[in-house]
Amino acid sequence: MTLLSISDKVQRLNRSTITMRNQEPKAISPVELPIKPAALESQPKAIDVDNVRGNRIFGEDVFHAMLALERRRAERSGQPFVLMLLDAHQRNGSSKKLLNQAVGVVTDSARETDLIGWYKKGAVIGVIFTQVTADAPLVTEILRHKVSTALLNALGETTAKAIAISVHVFPEDWNKNDSSWVADSKLYSDLGRHVPRKKASLAVKRAMDVAGSAILLILLAPVMAVIALCVRLTSKGPVLFEQERLGQFAARFKCLKFRTMYTNCDAKIHQVYIQQFIAGIVADQQGKSPEETVYKITNDPRITFVGRFLRKTSLDELPQFWNVLRGEMSLVGPRPPVPYEFEIYDVWHRRRVLEVKPGITGLWQVSGRSRTQFDDMVRLDLRYSQSWSLWLDIKILFATPGAVWSGTGAY
Repeated sequence: MTLLSISDKVQRLNRSTITMRNQEPKAISPVELPIKPAALESQPKAIDVDNVRGNRIFGEDVFHAMLALERRRAERSGQPFVLMLLDAHQRNGSSKKLLNQAVGVVTDSARETDLIGWYKKGAVIGVIFTQVTADAPLVTEILRHKVSTALLNALGETTAKAIAISVHVFPEDWNKNDSSWVADSKLYSDLGRHVPRKKASLAVKRAMDVAGSAILLILLAPVMAVIALCVRLTSKGPVLFEQERLGQFAARFKCLKFRTMYTNCDAKIHQVYIQQFIAGIVADQQGKSPEETVYKITNDPRITFVGRFLRKTSLDELPQFWNVLRGEMSLVGPRPPVPYEFEIYDVWHRRRVLEVKPGITGLWQVSGRSRTQFDDMVRLDLRYSQSWSLWLDIKILFATPGAVWSGTGAY
């Protein structure tokens, strides 16, 4: 069952039971691929709606599915939304009773277009305030004050204080200067809601990562020693290059590579090129068609003679098996972006970083590598995250040597 069919059924149900938005959901463009959260894989056909003291709210699975759908709508429209969570889990044994009392108050405080449901059944109620058009930080304070005041007046001070209120805004404002910044996991709760079979597959994927990276590090140790010696003898500087990259949920880590450039190079050359490539203006500047432009700089004067060979053969990325072993990367997944690349992403581009762990190889690497246009590269990464399976990983791993050997798109 797709999310759009879920949405249609919810709207038909709401016309008879809940007053909600009258607009039909917009058609998904080719950019925004259809989504099917794992939470819905075991979802029954009937829409899960709870009746709490005469107020009807979404069940836990449906609410998380609607949260995922609302993120897609926000990406499309550019209008943020606010997720408010009312948490009473610290009240041992009485949290559900306490939140049942709060449902009516929350319903009266929300608009007809807002979505209310169980974020965590019996412990946390979620409210999605849709299509917030004003200044988001100001709106969050207004909403927090409105709901907390209503709870205080309706339930009394002691009961109201037992409910912790938190607000979360999507899209998030990424702070490039804060190295500890990570995406707000509360907004992406559907990504971690896996059915047991999916959890088992993810455990096998991690086992494959650990075993595969450990074995390859051992087997390739002589090759890596020769590469390290060549790098050391042909140019000044360290053998390894540590570059800050963004992993899942934009968590920063040091990505390892064999150094392929001269030391003290100006990073702005690559930064400007990447910004122009993502904006789609490189082709015009080079007098080429969009299909002829590539993701990496060709004939980069900063690259050493040995470095050019290492990049052409992708041998410079062998140290990243250590990143895989440490759990920062996977054998298969989207390539981790640098911070200044993530900074200029559109909102929908960010999903390639948020939804799965980055990898050494991936779907776009075996589908053209650097010759793939940026938006197409992101679409391939999103296709991978949405249709992921162990079999898909295995197929990509077997296709990678051929892509590396051909050298297509490698610079």
